[in-house]
Amino acid sequence: MVADPEPDIFDLAVIGGGINGCGIARDAAGRGAKVVLLEAGDLASGTSSASTKLIHGGLRYLEHFEFGLVRESLSERERLWSIAPHIVWPLRFVLPHVQGLRPRWLVRLGLFLYDHIGGRKLLPATENIALANHPAGAPLKREFAKAFVYSDCWVDDARLVVLNARDAADRGAEVHTRCRVTALTREGELWRIDAGGKTFHARAVVNAAGPAVLKLLGLAHEPAERGMRLVRGSHIVVRKLFDHPYAYFFQLPDGRIFFAIPYEHDFTLIGTTDADHHGGLDHVEASFEEIAYLCEGASRFFKQPVTPDDVVWTYSGVRPLIDDGSGKPEAATRGYYLDVSDEDDGPPILSVFGGKITTYRHLAQEVVEQMAQRLPQLKGDGWTDRVPLPGGDFAVGTVATRIAELRARYPFLEPHWADRLAHAYGMLAMEILGDARALEDCGYHFGHGLTQAEVDYLVTREWSLTVEDILWRRTKLGLRLSPEQTERLAGYLNEKVCA
Repeated sequence: MVADPEPDIFDLAVIGGGINGCGIARDAAGRGAKVVLLEAGDLASGTSSASTKLIHGGLRYLEHFEFGLVRESLSERERLWSIAPHIVWPLRFVLPHVQGLRPRWLVRLGLFLYDHIGGRKLLPATENIALANHPAGAPLKREFAKAFVYSDCWVDDARLVVLNARDAADRGAEVHTRCRVTALTREGELWRIDAGGKTFHARAVVNAAGPAVLKLLGLAHEPAERGMRLVRGSHIVVRKLFDHPYAYFFQLPDGRIFFAIPYEHDFTLIGTTDADHHGGLDHVEASFEEIAYLCEGASRFFKQPVTPDDVVWTYSGVRPLIDDGSGKPEAATRGYYLDVSDEDDGPPILSVFGGKITTYRHLAQEVVEQMAQRLPQLKGDGWTDRVPLPGGDFAVGTVATRIAELRARYPFLEPHWADRLAHAYGMLAMEILGDARALEDCGYHFGHGLTQAEVDYLVTREWSLTVEDILWRRTKLGLRLSPEQTERLAGYLNEKVCA
């Protein structure tokens, strides 16, 4: 009788393919551990693709005295810009003064702290402007006369997740999407994980399931050290309301704030809301009340009214915040807490509570360093603050040069196609296009610069399986492709995935 083969044993199983999970997998794989990443859906299919898409300190968190969180976040801005200059870039925010709300001296004090507590080196400092003499004043109502302009960074959030997963895989990690965990049990010195019809064994587990962190702990029969507060954030996208590169930070009479940000060249992104979420997590949608709230907020500031009929797309995500007893959802902390099981319980499980996209890299480093105390396979010091993400091996501030190089090598690319490819893939764009001399050499053209060559790359290298994966997470071309073009893409994917 032939004995059953020994199971393939991983050092670390990371459950959750959002930004925290993918960042942890990347860090651990880069230190020599044998890592498996398990995600129930697509990478970034939950909260991590539904952010306001900012790498920022969180100016409003200063009001809640979260100075440590703001300092940590601000210190990460330029680090993330340096390792991913294709998908992270600086953005100047215009904060109009609103009579009767926060006094100018208080806002200026907050911005002074914002400029100085986070190690800012390259981003420009805050300045005062008269809106009547500034491009950002043109689309606003005339009652707003003065404003501050400060710096933060923009990020393509879903691509940030995918690039962390790609780098983890390039360093030896296994990445399994559409692989929902159904059982999680200790067997001696190992964890047994049943997921996606397969069984995995690991010496340690990281629970980075985001809003489902407590559900996964229940599956493992582990007690929860912290409560969770699920807060829904919704955004709307409308045709562009202004034609300049500045974003806006607006204050509302109820004490809330929201942003209006240039988006995909032809649109404006407006958000976010903060509402306690009590429903399921599979299909999170903006409510009519949230859409109306954002439209009304935008209409308070812009000359051009914004109505629900103007909305071309909405998206919502559920933030897994630590339940700190705050009365209002917007006041709940955006910090994080790491809970590790006791050594006497057997193989460890570490659960991530809370967090925000800006601090994911530092959070991942802290997780790996905590796990290294129980897992000798995790060797070496932190490294993710200086090694570029895939495609990001070029200097900050030189994306325009990359776009020019791309157009010079592939003159058939229309300018906005080259811009999109350079920002999405950086130096890897040339790997996608290869030796193409004409658009026809890239295979079928689905529309708006999306070619068969790019789709094949997204399937083989970025775990894309569906139209939604490609059009709303790997790219944002869902805003542009017609129903007929989308249907052709779906047909091609069905043939390719089933082949």
